[in-house]
Amino acid sequence: MNVVQISIAAMPFLLSLASRSGKAMAPSLLAGIFTVLLGSEPPRAAMAWCVGLLIAAVAVRERTRTT
Repeated sequence: MNVVQISIAAMPFLLSLASRSGKAMAPSLLAGIFTVLLGSEPPRAAMAWCVGLLIAAVAVRERTRTT
């Protein structure tokens, strides 16, 4: 994997850093790690990435909803 692919895989974790609580960071980081590990199988890697992005997006939405 090159740098661009790894940075795309880290996007859910970076998005979860914008959430108010730290509860979404660990699952998003784990999803990013699974995305990198499953890079040789694109459908499975995409599924792990989408799950991580969904977790992070819900956490950021909750932050914007409470303010």
